[in-house]
Formats: sequence, structure tokens, C-alpha cells
Amino acid sequence: MQIRRGFTLAFAALTAGLLVGAVPGHAQAAAAPTVTPLPMKTVGDVVSAGDRVFVSGGRSSTDVVVTSATGAVVGTLSGLPGPTDLLLSADRRTLYVALPNAIAAFDTGSLIESARYDTGAGECPSSLALTGRYLWFGYGCDQWGGNIGQIDLGRQPARLTTHVAEQDFHDFPLLTAAGQNRSVLLAGQPGLSPASVYAYSIGTAGTLTTLRTNAWSALGSNLRDIALDPTGTTLYTAAGAPYEVQAFPFADISTPSATYPTGAYPNAVEVSRDGTRIAGGADASYDPDVFVFTPDGTELARFELGDELSPGALAWSPNSARLYAVAYDWTGVNQATLHVLPVPAA
Repeated sequence: MQIRRGFTLAFAALTAGLLVGAVPGHAQAAAAPTVTPLPMKTVGDVVSAGDRVFVSGGRSSTDVVVTSATGAVVGTLSGLPGPTDLLLSADRRTLYVALPNAIAAFDTGSLIESARYDTGAGECPSSLALTGRYLWFGYGCDQWGGNIGQIDLGRQPARLTTHVAEQDFHDFPLLTAAGQNRSVLLAGQPGLSPASVYAYSIGTAGTLTTLRTNAWSALGSNLRDIALDPTGTTLYTAAGAPYEVQAFPFADISTPSATYPTGAYPNAVEVSRDGTRIAGGADASYDPDVFVFTPDGTELARFELGDELSPGALAWSPNSARLYAVAYDWTGVNQATLHVLPVPAA
């Protein structure tokens, strides 16, 4: 079903502030980050289209806030029922927004809604991934009701299929795809201990075939976020334990090929568009929240946000020069903030 929606502009001045960067002696010093209070209390997700950054407010919100590349609030996609996960098309011209019973598509230039896809039996879509013509969504509202749905954007009208994975999930599965490899998909099982992920191959007709899952307890416990490198050869996990982001070969999810220390309770991982930088985050109070590494484990920078990083709320700019992190005040102020973190060259 196609629906068009206007947008409301909500101009605001950029609130810039210095963050304390606890950069170790072996890491290069980064330029000063900035922080912008957002007109929202909760956080769902963040993505960067380059000149614009989008932040969703989560299930209790009705807005996706739009900012400039430097963090100034420039607009709002309003009137949305509970926007959670966000996803950009490969050309960054379309923003997909997960809603309780649908996925909305917006033009990132005009901010006008161009389509809305009803997810039918795939209620509570909460995680999105894209491989060519196929838009995937992890859905599930209750225990063991989760699975993976698919929207074939190559058909007119687009065709919806639900329950395409062989496995059911305790909650909605976390999904991620590889920017340069349309033949693989990764799904993570959040909320259980030990944690697990499932690697899939994508057939020519969009069918999913399970390739493998991880070795018992290899990922740790309480999975919070997953990522794939652009080629789909390495997967990354952030779980409540161990206290580090882990990398695994996609072909053998048994032993980490690299680890990236983040401190207690890792809750976010994001790989840059070119695969040369890995960002990891944690929600431990009073310690650095965000870390940047090269794939070999060299630390480039670390940042203290002052508030707690929201789970999964990290996004790279397309050129990898900036990292965006969204935090929330856990003391009861109920204020979400966007942090723009300039990252030094490797």
C-alpha cells in the first residue's frame, strides 16, 4: 500500500559541547566531539546518509528526528506509531523505518514518505536489512514468536513473505547484511544466554538456507548487537559478556579471530562502509562508552559520552570521518542526545 506523508520542520540551533575524550597514549587524539540534545526522551536507532542523520525515538515515540551532518536538528518525521530500527538504501536516497505493523519508506532528500509496506503476520518488525531487491525484517512481539520476513521490492506491487527462516526466535531476531555481498544474511538471537547467531545464504529466488550457527557459548551471553563487514566474510558481536566486541569468520563461528575491549556490558557494534574501522560501545557508567578500532585490533580513539549509550545506537558517516552515537540520561532527566565523534585517520 502506497502512502505519502508530509514532514514537519523543527529548526533548532546546534548545541555544541566538548566531551571528555579518554584517549590512551597509543591512540591518536581526536578532534573535539559535539553533543546535541534531541527533542525525544527515548532512542530506537541512528543512521547517517551523509548530509543528514536520522534518529528514531523507539516504541513509545512518534518521531524520527533529522539532523545535519554536524548534529544540528533540521526536521522531524512526525506522526509515526513507534519507529524503531532504521535502514538506508545502498544509494542513501531511501530511509526505511520499522513500525509496529509496517515498514515506511522516506525520500532522504525531500523527507516525504514514498511507500508503506504492511507486514501482515510479521507483527512488531524491529530489525531491518537489505540485500539488493529484498528488504528483510526481524519480527516478533512475544516469546518464541519471532522469525524473519521478506519484502520483494523488485515486484510491483511488492510481495510480502513471513516466516522465511527455519528457526523461530525467542524475540525478534537482530538482522544485518553485507554492503558488497547480496548472498548472505546474519541473524542474532537477543535476550538469551548463551547467545547465538545464524548465518544464511540467500538463493536466487530470495530463499533463505541456514549455513551454520555458532559454537556453544562462543558468543557469550545476552547479545545486544551484530554487524558484518562489507564483504560478508567477518561477523562482529556485542554481548553483555564477555566485555569486548568479538570478530568471527562467517565461515566458522567457533573461535574469535579478533577481540576489541570495550569494558563492561558491550551493547553496540558498527563497521564503517569501507570495512577499515570497527566501532564498539558499552553502557557501563563512569567509563568510556565508545571505542574505535582497526580490524587488527589497534585502538584509534575512545570517547566518554557522559550518559549511557543506547543499545545499537552507533552509525558511521559514509566517508568514515564521523561516528554518531546516541545516548540517554539514566538519572531520570529523560533526555536523548546525539554525539558527533570526529575520528582520526588510521
